[in-house]
Amino acid sequence: MAYELPPLPYDYKALEPHISASTLEFHHDKHHAAYVKKYNAAIEGTEYADMPLEEVIKKIYGDASKQGLFNNAAQAWNHTFYWNSMKPSGGGAPSGAVADKIKADFGSYDKFKEEFKQAGATQFGSGWAWLVLDNGKLEVIKTPNAENPLHLGKTPLLTMDVWEHAYYLDYQNQRPSYIDTFLDSLVNWDFVASNM
Repeated sequence: MAYELPPLPYDYKALEPHISASTLEFHHDKHHAAYVKKYNAAIEGTEYADMPLEEVIKKIYGDASKQGLFNNAAQAWNHTFYWNSMKPSGGGAPSGAVADKIKADFGSYDKFKEEFKQAGATQFGSGWAWLVLDNGKLEVIKTPNAENPLHLGKTPLLTMDVWEHAYYLDYQNQRPSYIDTFLDSLVNWDFVASNM
């Protein structure tokens, strides 16, 4: 089944001044759209054509002969997850069950924030920072390139894209400033709660 490029869950200007409309247009309409297009072309007429995207990602991970397919499949999925990980007027400390779980597993929101910032800042080159659920416990991980928690058997709750195209138009080489802004002003804790 062809994977359709989902629309952004908000208007192009909705995340300003934190993420510009030009960044979202470029990132969603060019980068994300290209991953979806290449993925759909690659699965046409194959055994993967009728499989859900998540299943394709899990099935082909680690198969060197399918690396190109994996990259496009995972990046198509990662970006959709990333758009939903943000919302206008988001960020700051969560409340309710998410806040309780973060306190239980990290000790405090500040400790979680420190670990998440560290994951994003130290991911060398391109990749992702994630908040995941692993055997009932919250954990922060980072993944290179297109990799994600699905093929690791972990449940993704939140992601932050640290590929340069996610932030370079707005933050240039200041990845730490982008990370701070993501946590303080963009995180969609409702989405995290629904995944948890």
